[in-house]
Amino acid sequence: MASTNPHTIGKALEIRNLEVSYGFIKAVKGINLTVDEGKIITLLGSNGAGKTSTIRALSGVKDSTGDIFLFGQNISKMAVNKIAKLGMMVVPEGRHVFRDLTVEENLRTGAFTVTNAQKDANFKRVYRYFPVLQERKNQIAQTLSGGEQQMLAIGRALMGSPKILLLDEPSLGLAPLIVKELFEIIQSIRDDGTTVLLVEQNALGALKIADYAYVLEVGQINMEGPASKLIKDPALIEAYLGHK
Repeated sequence: MASTNPHTIGKALEIRNLEVSYGFIKAVKGINLTVDEGKIITLLGSNGAGKTSTIRALSGVKDSTGDIFLFGQNISKMAVNKIAKLGMMVVPEGRHVFRDLTVEENLRTGAFTVTNAQKDANFKRVYRYFPVLQERKNQIAQTLSGGEQQMLAIGRALMGSPKILLLDEPSLGLAPLIVKELFEIIQSIRDDGTTVLLVEQNALGALKIADYAYVLEVGQINMEGPASKLIKDPALIEAYLGHK
């Protein structure tokens, strides 16, 4: 039961007829998706639905067809570093922190688009969200727990003062209590003015914090609507959340 997106505020990201292929295999089949400014929009789907392919296309690391607009500017054929400078940062699936660098050194690598004054302010913001990173700023990243490495990956992206943050499966492999804490922090990031596109297999957790949701199945959007409504949708509960 798809419904039209009722939001009337500005569009941070707009995707029109996006297709992503790997050889003869079409992973994403002409999807349309809007991410409104100041919101958490979640893209749900099981493993293999095309979620990561979508993120890779949006961030410029995977060729695609269709149009991608970032704050009204077409970025479809733009290089990764230019997309970042326009204000879109990505936290990829699997975290990918620099394992041999310290926490602070990892964070500094994310600040390549900002001034020194902004960098100082961003350190304070990251440490406010993630106090454990400040406690361990001189610790080598590979010695952190999985949850702490995920916090570091998000913190590194925030160091670039993103206008929109793309999170690819941030809860993957983490303990439930860590996931709960992480999702609360994602809400705080949104509340502080950063738009979030949250890609998740954890449908229930994502719907609890999101404003609007899209459900991706075999490369196509088969359901969308306000998260508060989808979390009560019998079809979605049956397919993705299990019986209540």
